[in-house]
Amino acid sequence: MTRGLVAEAPPADQAGSRAPAWWLVFTRELTDLWIGGRALNLVVIFTVLLGIISFVLASNSELSLIPPKEMIFELAKISIAAAGFIGLIIGADAISGERERSTLESLLLTPVSRRQLVVGKYLAAVSPWPVSFAISIPYWALLSQGDPALGQAIVWGALLGSLLAPGLTGLGMLVSIRSSSNKTSMFVGLGLYLLVLVPTQLPGTAQTGAMGKLLKKVSPMEASFHFLEKTLVNNRTFEELAVFLLAPGLFAVITAGLLFGYFGRGLRLETGRESRMGAWWGRLSTLAVVAVAVGLLTIPAAASQTEATAADTPLAISIDVEALTVNTGDPVTYSTVVANTGGEESPALIVAMNIINLDEEGDVVDPEDWSPERTQYAESLAPGESIDLDWRINAILEGDYMVYMTVIPEPDGPEETSQPVASQGIHLMVMPFTRLNPGGVLPFVIGIPVVLVLAMGALFWRRRRRIELGTSA
Repeated sequence: MTRGLVAEAPPADQAGSRAPAWWLVFTRELTDLWIGGRALNLVVIFTVLLGIISFVLASNSELSLIPPKEMIFELAKISIAAAGFIGLIIGADAISGERERSTLESLLLTPVSRRQLVVGKYLAAVSPWPVSFAISIPYWALLSQGDPALGQAIVWGALLGSLLAPGLTGLGMLVSIRSSSNKTSMFVGLGLYLLVLVPTQLPGTAQTGAMGKLLKKVSPMEASFHFLEKTLVNNRTFEELAVFLLAPGLFAVITAGLLFGYFGRGLRLETGRESRMGAWWGRLSTLAVVAVAVGLLTIPAAASQTEATAADTPLAISIDVEALTVNTGDPVTYSTVVANTGGEESPALIVAMNIINLDEEGDVVDPEDWSPERTQYAESLAPGESIDLDWRINAILEGDYMVYMTVIPEPDGPEETSQPVASQGIHLMVMPFTRLNPGGVLPFVIGIPVVLVLAMGALFWRRRRRIELGTSA
């Protein structure tokens, strides 16, 4: 890393025309990262991961399981998180790796200030982000299916990634400066990354309340993904969500400030006493991640139980379908009729769709995955009045299922309950049906990694050829 910096620097009498010192460090680091293959290797792995996830999402799109907006959001979220992780890994190796390879001493002896050295390495370590972002865009475009949310995803994804990736890279370099070995640096860096990532993986029950809302605003990655989700999926405006950009923005500014303003200036060959504490920092950061995860994931959901006597309800619900056999991916549409057969006006009504797997060894069905609208609401019905409701189910998994509807009268008050009324069932047989190229994504899944691997092979061949020519000369 940066081994030839002294030899390649112009003579002192050309100081007025030579490039800045940080630029020399940057270009050398960039060459080592990309021509040397480490950054390219990580980007190829990132591309393979992105291709696999895109294939799965495209398959779900064929099954009408995930709307295009949500697919764009999910893929953008994964792209930003993975690209940030690449930057953190490279940053965590930037200084401690030089110490471990015994090349840091030669760097510190060059006529380059500590700050310029850190700036050059930092800029090179951030370079995988724009490359990863450019690679991600074709996948986003393919899965968007022409949805206008793609334009928003590109704009906000570029902004949020350009805050998170440099912030995580700077965090990795801060750890690297204070660590004497790659093992310690990577261990601590991974622990801190998990600490940033954990809030994005918490269940919905842990994200409610005052603490949950505060966590959404102060955690840089969670705030970024919350902003992205609400703008892309829920059509919220920038003015409503601008506050969620503060956390990733401050994260990038604070890490850069600490890196260039304090720790970078004190860069030394040996880390001193702090290096012996590196392992303890690693253990403490990992324990902190576990403690936060366990504490938040086990927050008990408050549940209240009331006892009441259900009264008979003069309501009836019927379905126009009894049994169907379909393939996976086929939509199923049907209608229900809810009627008030009594002599008094009914309360307001809630009609819910439910699906049961008839195979006791099969997976439990989540109706929200099968239907874009599993609940509908209706006003009160006069005596003898009825209402027609249309429904759609997306057959996403093969198996033997029973679909039934439930109409629930709205209770009179918080201390009251009501008697649900169930319909007859629709016996639904779903047969397997597989598409080998869902959404036309397969050429991207295979083609882009192959192109990158060929490019990497060409770079390796060219580098080896230059070494051989230099040796023979």
